[in-house]
Amino acid sequence: MKTIPVPMLIGLLTVAGVVGLRHARAQAWGLPAMSKETRACLECHRQDNAGIYQQWGASKHYRANVGCFECHMADTNEPDAFPHEGAHIATLVTPKDCARCHSKETEEFANSHHSKGARILGSLDNTLAEVVEGNRGMRTPGFPEGVSAAAVSGCWQCHGSEMKVLPHGKLDPATWPNTGIGRINPDGSEGSCSACHSRHAFSAAQARQPDNCGKCHMGPDHPQLEIYNESKHGVAFRAFKDQLRLESSKWIVGEDYTLAPTCATCHMSATPGRAARNTRPALPALPVSHDVGLRLSWNNRPELSIRPEVSDKKMGLPGADIPWQTRRTHMKNVCSNCHEDQWVNHFYVQYDSLVDLYHKKFAEPGLELYRLAKPLLNPVQFANKLDFTWYELWHHEGRRARHGASMMGPDFTHWHGTYEVAKHFYASMVPELHDLVRQGRASGNPAQTAAADALAQKLEATLNTPNHGWYLNKMDPAEKAEREKRQEEFRKRYAK
Repeated sequence: MKTIPVPMLIGLLTVAGVVGLRHARAQAWGLPAMSKETRACLECHRQDNAGIYQQWGASKHYRANVGCFECHMADTNEPDAFPHEGAHIATLVTPKDCARCHSKETEEFANSHHSKGARILGSLDNTLAEVVEGNRGMRTPGFPEGVSAAAVSGCWQCHGSEMKVLPHGKLDPATWPNTGIGRINPDGSEGSCSACHSRHAFSAAQARQPDNCGKCHMGPDHPQLEIYNESKHGVAFRAFKDQLRLESSKWIVGEDYTLAPTCATCHMSATPGRAARNTRPALPALPVSHDVGLRLSWNNRPELSIRPEVSDKKMGLPGADIPWQTRRTHMKNVCSNCHEDQWVNHFYVQYDSLVDLYHKKFAEPGLELYRLAKPLLNPVQFANKLDFTWYELWHHEGRRARHGASMMGPDFTHWHGTYEVAKHFYASMVPELHDLVRQGRASGNPAQTAAADALAQKLEATLNTPNHGWYLNKMDPAEKAEREKRQEEFRKRYAK
């Protein structure tokens, strides 16, 4: 961790009354006066970087006399440190640096999935960007053998890069600039606080804006921003944005604002709690948290949704000890500030039912069919049409359906979600599987023939279940008659 110069430490001791910064549980603090080091920085930077200077001047950091040097100072032995105008500084400001004043927030963030965002660097998604979409044409000092520009300017900008430090503390151009949420820093910390708290204003209002989260949470595979914009929540936000007190230091839903929630409201911000009354149970006040997963009851990222404590355990996070039921209670706590209990409880019935539909009808049989098809495929990932079909079915459409239901975006649940899942399943995946069966049986290779027979058996069994019988014109007669009756009633109701 970077150390504090003696004059500044004396000022800190005066203000905070701590015995030693390294041994204290640091929280936000201010200095009695601006340090001479920061004043020296400003002599040049107020001219050379006027925009940065103005942003900092409007920030709480400025009002607390926390300036350039307090954030960018570095020990001489740090890998990214370099001498500059008589001091050692680092370009990167890492969570470890921010923890000197914001230890609670940094610890919560370190325990979250956000801080592990760079784990995508070894995933299937990054393989797409590095190999299928990209090449090794971008050569830099840190990557002399080359790296894919698609990964550098795409994946890494949201998930975070592994920072490469060049001689004299300079940063490799393939990894900087980068404010990816899970950036791997030279000091061993993970993450970038400026991913959400954009430098150098660090505005609370900006961090609470839905668009702030939308830098990453948008697009074909996780369109949370688009879903929010479609939802009643997003409509209300745009209508009442000016009344939500986004700049307020104290920002408690149900106390300071009620007209609309933002992403921060539901996933991070404080609630007032409520007392027990009649049949309504008491709810505790929730504090602000920088672990955005503590109110989620499903992790909808994988092919099959899993409970968040399961994914936390895989990542070695302390959330492994927090069951999904507790997290759901916390989210209901948020919801209860605007909605009554029946509304909240019934929403979760709808959400869980959509997840169950996706699992039972498409994801579970799809996973098994894809597994059985593997021996009949080119072993190179994404060298087969079926690889793309299955990937988009769960990674794009399947996620959109589940995220749409979780955030009450009906168009994303249906037309961008379950409709696309069904279309890919029946119009692409099933015919492709039939083709693989035919090719395997005609190959003359006993292993291929056996694999084709196993795939054909599973495919036939899947299509003959109640979920898929309609495809073979085997819908239950009673259900078919009921549907015809309802269609006739509909025609009569709207007949001219």
